[in-house]
Formats: sequence, C-alpha cells, structure tokens
Amino acid sequence: MPEHGSVNSLASTLQQQLADALTAALPDAGTADPLLRRSDRADFQANGILALAKKLKGNPRELASKVTAEIPSDGLIKEIEVSGPGFLNITLSDRAIIETLAARAADADRLGVPHNSAAGTTVIDYAQPNVAKEMHVGHLRSAVIGDAMAQILEFTGESVVRRHHIGDWGTQFGMLIQYLIEHPGELSHRGTDGEADGEAAMSSLNRLYKASRALFDADEAFKARSRDRVVALQAGDEETLALWQRFVDESKIYFYSVFNKLDMEISDPDIVGESGYNDMLEETTRLLEESGVAVRSEGALCVFFDDVKGPDGNPVPLIVKKSNGGYGYAATDLSAIRDRVQNLKATTLLYVVDARQALHFKMVFETARRAGWLNDDVTAVQLAFGTVLGKDGKPFKTREGETVKLEDLLDEAIERASTVVREKARDLTEDEITERATQVGIGAVKYADLSTSAARDYKFDLDQMVSLTGDTSVYIQYAHARSRSIKRKAGELRSQPHPELELAPAERALSLHLDQFAEVVAEVAAAYEPHKLASYLYQLSSLFTTFYDQCPVLKAEVPGDVAENRLFLSDLTARTLHQGMKLLGIRTPERL
Repeated sequence: MPEHGSVNSLASTLQQQLADALTAALPDAGTADPLLRRSDRADFQANGILALAKKLKGNPRELASKVTAEIPSDGLIKEIEVSGPGFLNITLSDRAIIETLAARAADADRLGVPHNSAAGTTVIDYAQPNVAKEMHVGHLRSAVIGDAMAQILEFTGESVVRRHHIGDWGTQFGMLIQYLIEHPGELSHRGTDGEADGEAAMSSLNRLYKASRALFDADEAFKARSRDRVVALQAGDEETLALWQRFVDESKIYFYSVFNKLDMEISDPDIVGESGYNDMLEETTRLLEESGVAVRSEGALCVFFDDVKGPDGNPVPLIVKKSNGGYGYAATDLSAIRDRVQNLKATTLLYVVDARQALHFKMVFETARRAGWLNDDVTAVQLAFGTVLGKDGKPFKTREGETVKLEDLLDEAIERASTVVREKARDLTEDEITERATQVGIGAVKYADLSTSAARDYKFDLDQMVSLTGDTSVYIQYAHARSRSIKRKAGELRSQPHPELELAPAERALSLHLDQFAEVVAEVAAAYEPHKLASYLYQLSSLFTTFYDQCPVLKAEVPGDVAENRLFLSDLTARTLHQGMKLLGIRTPERL
C-alpha cells in the first residue's frame, strides 16, 4: 500500500472516471480499458470505444455519447468531444490542473511520488572493477546505470542492497604476490604529500603488474614459483593472504578516487568480490551434483541446456568445476545467488552487466532455478547494457588502439565543461567555475550514458555532451539555473498557485508535463529504464524554455496573480528537474 507522498495524476484520475463511465454505460462490456493517451487535438484522447463497439456490434459514436453522459461533472473536465468514428477528445479544466500541481508542490520532499513501504528487497550488482587493474571506459556504464537505478528504486520504497562484485581472485595474483615477495617496497599508494592517493596507488600497481608480467613471461623459474604461490593463496597461507589483501586495499584506494570523481558513493561493506564466496564454492558444487542439476563430463562438473549449442551442434555446458578441480565464474555467481537470496532475503536480483554476458547469466539463472535457489518469490534480471563507441562507431579506443582510461576521459570532460561554464559565467568566482565545471562535465558523461536505452550502444562524443543545445545534461542544468535565477530576481513576489486563472498554451503544456513526474518515476523503477526519466527531464526543460520565452514572470505589465502563478510553475519545474536529476546521480547547480 503506497504511503506518504502519493498524489493522483490528472491522467490516472481521468482514466478511472472513463473506466467507471464505460462500465456504467455499457454493462455488457465487462471491465474495459478506455485507452487514454496524450493528444495534440486536446489534452487527452480515449480510443477504447472503437474496440468495444466492434465487440458489442454497436455504433461507436452512439456508444461514445452514452459514455460521455456517465462522466461526472466534478470540475476535472472542461470539454469532451466525440470525434471521428468514436474517439473522445478531452480537455481538462485549468483549475483541476493547477490544484493537482499545488498538491504536488505541497509534498516538499517527494513532489507526489508514492513511497511504497511494502516493496521488496533488491540486491543490485553493479560497478565491478578488477583489483590491480586500471578502470577503463568499459567500466563506465555498469557504474552509472547501476547507481541511478539504486537511487530510483530506493526513492520509490524498495529496500536496496548494493553489491560490487569486484574481480579480486584468480591466478594472476600468484604472479603479483610472488613478485612483491621478491621485490618488497614496490607497492605504495602515497602521493607527493604523503597522503593516500588513488592515482599513486594505480601507478604503483601498474608498474608492478608490468614488471611481474615481463618476468613471468621471460623466467621459467619465476613462472613456477608464481604457480606455487597460487596454490598457497587458495590454501589460505597466512603470508600470501596478507599480501593479497594489500593488493585489494591498494586497489580500493584507487577505486574510491575514481568513483569519487564520478560523484558516486561506494561503501566498503558493499564491496563483496569473488573472494567473498570462496567458502561457499565447495558446498555449491556439491549440492548441484547431489541434486543431479550438474553432471560430470570429461572430468568437469557441468550443467547442460537443450537450447544452448555450439556451432557444431553439440551442447555447450555451464562449467561449475573444472577437470583440474578449479572453480569457474559460474560457481562464484551461483554462490552469490545463494547468499543474496538466503542471507540478504532478496526478492529481486538485478545484475547491471554487459550484454555480451547474456548467455552466461541466462545459464546461471536457469541453473539456480533448477537447484531451487531461485523460485517464484525471487526474480533475477540482467539489466544488459551495450558498448561505448567512438565517434567512428567502433568500440572506443585511443589513437594507439588501447582502451581509454576512465579517469582520463572524466578529466577531459571536466576540461571541456570548464570552457562552456567560463563562457556563460557572469558573476562566478574562479572556485565556483571549477566546481561548476566538475558538476557539468561529470553530469554530461553520466547523462549521455543514461539518456540512451541501456541495451543500445552509444557514441561517446564530448563535444556533443557538453553542448548547451540538444538532448544534454547541460541543457537541463541550464533550464534549472534559469528558473532559480527568476526566483532570485523575484524579490517580494510570492510563488503562489492561482487555480482561478486561465492558462496560456505554454503554461498548460508545461503543467501537464509536470504532472507526469510521479508516473514516469514509477515506470522507470518497474522496467529498469532510466533513459525514460532522462527523456522526461529533457522534454520538461524544452517546455520550460518555451514557457520562459512566451510567459514572462517579472515584467511590469504582467498582472500580480498571473506573475505569482507563473513563478509557482517555474519553481515547481526547478524542483522537479532537481529531483529527477538527483535520481540520475547528476548535480543541478543554482547558477551557471
């Protein structure tokens, strides 16, 4: 049951009235959907009567007239017209529009978005970098999409548990640890000032990785010692584990510096990497084998699927335990599912993972269902995302063909944004320009990602991202700042709704869009589609720009009540833009 914050939208109220009128006028029709949608001929159009007329073998225009006679005269509808073969064109009253927006505005923290306290628990797996490796552009989407979805789900009432399944285990650690034992003092995260420094940590890790890899490839004796070190690590040798922990800790310093630049909060308890499930692996594989879900094939423990075959037509299994006794990713992922369902009490498992891993997760989820670890009470979903492309439409690389480092990319975005902010800055100090440039640059990168449907690839074009025109975060941030500027200049003028006034076309269009905010947030949360919230905010900014041009607030000739009502609409727009962008993880500066 939704709790505080809920305000029925004009569309939902109208939908209910039309549904009730359909039932009253046409009792033989049963429960009928009026098929209500926005229209350019009126505020809304209802098309459901056409299908009903066909079903009841009646004249659609006559049936439409019967339905309109049953609609209550309660002030919601200003005009209803039967059009064409039986459409209903509906115009709402100005009073109803402004009174509904006033109720939204009065709900200070939520703007009428319901908070469902009976919602479930979602464990969301996102932002999964690898220990001892630099984060690159490929890590961007999981972090940005996952962070936005976590905030949106929490806002609607879902209990959210974040999990960062970092790559912190594997054979490469034998090589790294052995090198560190033989070359102590090579690992340091101290910057020039002696403080813990993410860049210094990554630089140190990179140097050590390259040196250990070169020695591993060139020296057979070192290669053998490295492999022995892997065995010691997996056996839980104290010295080896302590050194492994150093690599994890150094990497976390670096991770935190990147996530901090991305304006994302990552908590240490939420980082549960591959190693966090080591103690469960043996039991997981044993349960799979005992239940018959997994079977031995050529020495390996495998799960087979009728619909998964290789190019040769033979089945391709999910390998949970290799023939040499080692565990694959599948064993770790299945153990994570057991932990998240049984211990964290998840009702939904949401994996924000590259679309190229779709087959792996399909097989993992199906295996977990067969084993009984996923049931009708738990939903497992992969929020699959596409690839970040360069301007040429190919996977984004440097000119040398290397993967683009995430930090370099973010720094360049901030630099480009600094130019835009400086051009617009009139009364900003140098410190404020620096702060705004970070908010605009990071917001631009996030929005470009979030405004694209997650499943699609998108082109990374910084010039377009920081543009003041088009579908960009800068355009939305500028609309917000413009509204805040009106408020500052308004002086003694009150922000006050006036339901008795007749709305101008631009006021009406802006108002009807403002009223859709709660429904959009609910839709985005239910379908895991943050791009729809981005699209809503861009449209809201466009409508506000038209309103700003056509409906002056502070000009002397504007009557006081009209000015107050326009200031109210401007304020509610700014608050809606701020709340919506906050859910996407993007800042909205008061001044730009």
